[in-house]
Amino acid sequence: MNDSKNSKDMERAQSAFHKKEAQQREGAKAMADYRAGEEAQRARMAKQRALRLAREAADAESAAAKAAAAPPKAAKPAGKAKAKAKKRV
Repeated sequence: MNDSKNSKDMERAQSAFHKKEAQQREGAKAMADYRAGEEAQRARMAKQRALRLAREAADAESAAAKAAAAPPKAAKPAGKAKAKAKKRV
């Protein structure tokens, strides 16, 4: 009787041990997957940031070139501007 009780207890303990081992392996794998996903996301964000900064720099450069190339606007005479302002009031 003691033998069957001991063997059942031993089986139960081994089963619990193997279950805990499997859970630890799965947990480690899940954590590695999670960290790999985070690293991939950081890499994508860095790439997108670099592309955005390059695009913004190119836009600023082209805007500066357009401003430098555009002929200056002629100033309007002061008398006409005052007359228009009086009409609006």
